[in-house]
Amino acid sequence: MNEPRPSAQEMAPAQRAPGSTLAMVLCVMLWAAPGQEQSLIEYEDRVLTLLPAHQGRLLSRVRSLDGEPFEIQLLRFASEQALASYTADPLRLELADLRERAIARTEVLRVVELDT
Repeated sequence: MNEPRPSAQEMAPAQRAPGSTLAMVLCVMLWAAPGQEQSLIEYEDRVLTLLPAHQGRLLSRVRSLDGEPFEIQLLRFASEQALASYTADPLRLELADLRERAIARTEVLRVVELDT
């Protein structure tokens, strides 16, 4: 019988060291600034292409039919270091002005994939 894998937060500290190489999955919820939906799409289209260079992968990208959040993404990173590398990517940082204009709010949840 397959049991769900525990998240990094559920693991005892002895099971994961600081800077762990344990893979992680993030649920990213994005709210567009008023009237900036197209700018949010443009920004995300550009930064998501950077994922493979940082051991990241886009698992799913969907848009809400009911309004908010505007976009939801599931991202997988090979490790905490891979996520840190992605967030510090110079090309991503160059787009900070576009991000500020386009995205009103972001919420990120660490999640665990379940076998179905």
